[in-house]
Amino acid sequence: QVQLVESGGGLVQAGGSLRLSCAASGSTFSSYAMGWFRQAPGKEREFVAAISWSGATTFYADSVKGRFTISRDNNKNFVYLQMANLKPEDTAVYYCAVHSTAWGSRLSPEYDYWGQGTQVTVSS
Repeated sequence: QVQLVESGGGLVQAGGSLRLSCAASGSTFSSYAMGWFRQAPGKEREFVAAISWSGATTFYADSVKGRFTISRDNNKNFVYLQMANLKPEDTAVYYCAVHSTAWGSRLSPEYDYWGQGTQVTVSS
C-alpha cells in the first residue's frame, strides 16, 4: 500500500509560480513512475505530467509544456511539480499518482494510487 500526500497549492496571480510536492510512503517508491493530474470544476481529470522511475524520462500535456517541470527525489520519496507562468485555466485540484510500471503514461486508469489533491487557484 502506498500513501501520497500533496502540498504546495494555493492562490497565485496569473504569471506567478508555485511548486507542488507529493510525499510518498512505501519502500517501492523508486521503482515506479509518478504522474500529476488535475481536475477543474465541472471537467474531467486530465493528465499534466509524468516521470519515469529514475527521472530520466519526463512527458507533459501540451497545455503545460514549457511552463511546468516534473522532478523526483528517490532518496526522500518526493515528486515535485514546478509550475511557472501560471494562467487562470490552470486552476484545478492537482493530484499525484503512482503508475503501475516504471515508465509512466498519460492514462489515469494505469495509475494505481492517488493522493487527496491540493487546490491551485490562479487569479487573472
